[in-house]
Amino acid sequence: MTLAAVNDELPAQRGGAKALLLTVLGEFVLPSGGAVWTSSLVAAADVLGIGEKNARQAIARIGEQGLIESGRHGRQVRWTLTEAGRELLESGAQRIYSFGTGEVEWRGEWLVAHCPVAESQRSLRTQLRTQLGFLGFGELSASLLVSPHVDREPQLRGVLRDLGLLDESVVLRSTTASIDDDADLARRAWDLDALAAAYSVFVRDQTARRTDSVAAAFGAVVELVHDWRRFPFVDPELPTELLPDGWAGATAAATFHARHAAWSPRAQHWFDGVESG
Repeated sequence: MTLAAVNDELPAQRGGAKALLLTVLGEFVLPSGGAVWTSSLVAAADVLGIGEKNARQAIARIGEQGLIESGRHGRQVRWTLTEAGRELLESGAQRIYSFGTGEVEWRGEWLVAHCPVAESQRSLRTQLRTQLGFLGFGELSASLLVSPHVDREPQLRGVLRDLGLLDESVVLRSTTASIDDDADLARRAWDLDALAAAYSVFVRDQTARRTDSVAAAFGAVVELVHDWRRFPFVDPELPTELLPDGWAGATAAATFHARHAAWSPRAQHWFDGVESG
């Protein structure tokens, strides 16, 4: 997989008003009681370079998805997170802030799935690849996928069952002859060079970001989280033994947490000021 392919697969690409406002909801609204004025979201969108019309359309789409619901207070509208909205944002926050924070324990065992899907069933193959990729599986071939996360076998079987592939598939646990073979297997199943390059771009962009005002700090936090949240979808979180020396993902994780801690107080100050009017 090339770097361009990695970037194409990263969800919530920059420029999506709805995705950016969902990040605002998760980062600032959820921890503050779960309610926000329309005017605050429009002001946040303005800092992020989103025009008012697009911002209001994005807010409406989020509402249509059942993630927020509106209530009128005089001439103003206040949006409140629904139960579904809270669950979505809380699960997203847990994944974002726990991702890349610790060593991945590994006993040298691989979870292997042989999932034959006919060439004519391209949509099904795409679903399989996407869902197992999210679980941390890499491809050795179109039908053979592997993961060092053997504890995810129940989730693997669940995906195969939901896609109607369980009966035709073979699920195994296996080992190789040596750690060198393990590292070679990892290089074949994942394009670690492309992923490392994407992490390096993230570090470069966040290091160069300016936060010389509270509004700029707010924008920086939203874009920091917005950019970081894409990586759990494409990084299989391999054990350290399988990663190249000086893995860029570790540097990127450290950059994310350091920048978030440094910028968040001023960003929260700006948002609180907008909310209080």
